[in-house]
Amino acid sequence: MTDFKNRIIRAAKLDPNLYEEVEADEGAMRQAMGVVVLSSLAAGVGSIASVGFVGILTGTAFALIGWYVWAYLTYFIGTKLLPEPQTESNPGELLRTIGFSSSPGLIRIFAIIPGLAGVVFLVASIWMLVAMVIAVRQALDYRSTWRAVGVCAIGWIIQVLVLTLFLSLFGGHANLPA
Repeated sequence: MTDFKNRIIRAAKLDPNLYEEVEADEGAMRQAMGVVVLSSLAAGVGSIASVGFVGILTGTAFALIGWYVWAYLTYFIGTKLLPEPQTESNPGELLRTIGFSSSPGLIRIFAIIPGLAGVVFLVASIWMLVAMVIAVRQALDYRSTWRAVGVCAIGWIIQVLVLTLFLSLFGGHANLPA
């Protein structure tokens, strides 16, 4: 447990060595999943006034699915579309590093304090984005941080487009007359 806690702290401190460590540690997959779950639970508790208890459960499920999809999308973009000559990776490495990049999201639990939600979620989002860029850079063995930023940006755009398409397909049917 101490190792897990220390890894979470090091990930939140944006320690590139931590991301190299979990990239190489195939046994860290459960820990990475644990970070994603804890981070999403923190977000759920932080926003319980607006999402309720059901929102915590669905949010956690969607966080796990999103983590999985995001890691595979990042793997494809980073190794097939934008690799550097030394890039060598696999989906498991990205699942582990990206999972730990959710560590800063644990602060979202403090959004439960009235008046702090907006600031807490903004800080957590920026911090998690920076952690993800570091995680991607390390997992894909990039020398360029800007390339990692590009991979994250392309993945984000694709994810937004897919989500928008999904919502328009399924949300549009809800508005049809019976």
